[in-house]
Amino acid sequence: MPEPSALIAAFLARRTALLHYFSKRVGEVEAEDLLQEVYVRIATLPDEDIRNPGGYLYRLGSNIMLDRLRQNQSRAARDHAWRETHHVVTDSGEDVSDTVPADEALIARDQVRHIERALGELPEAVQQSFRMHKLEGLSHAEVAERMGVSRSLIEKHMMRAMRHLVASVGR
Repeated sequence: MPEPSALIAAFLARRTALLHYFSKRVGEVEAEDLLQEVYVRIATLPDEDIRNPGGYLYRLGSNIMLDRLRQNQSRAARDHAWRETHHVVTDSGEDVSDTVPADEALIARDQVRHIERALGELPEAVQQSFRMHKLEGLSHAEVAERMGVSRSLIEKHMMRAMRHLVASVGR
């Protein structure tokens, strides 16, 4: 088995001291992870002559610790900003997202395409009355007034549109 590099030998000799040093700063579990990353980094370094291996190990560990701290702060700020724009606290105190899940949005877009295609199969007057009533929120009487036809005709247009949509798209 080949002889470990001087840096790895220094790491193994100082591992307990390094663990104690970083445990005081970030806790024991995080310190173990940090030391594991230090080891992986030094194990992949070319075998160079480092004048102060102990100092190098503490500096490398500190740099990794600071990088993780910055990443955690950045992640926390990003998560906070996302929660501020996408979450609502209900009356019961429950924190819920007000965004639609991607799969539901995809299904809804697909349904809208089917509805638009089915509507396109209807006469223009039926399409127009359906859009004015269902999309613009106008009453049958308001649609009739705008189109210059009777309310009864608008009701017939709506029944025709609804029957066609249910037959074409389903409920």
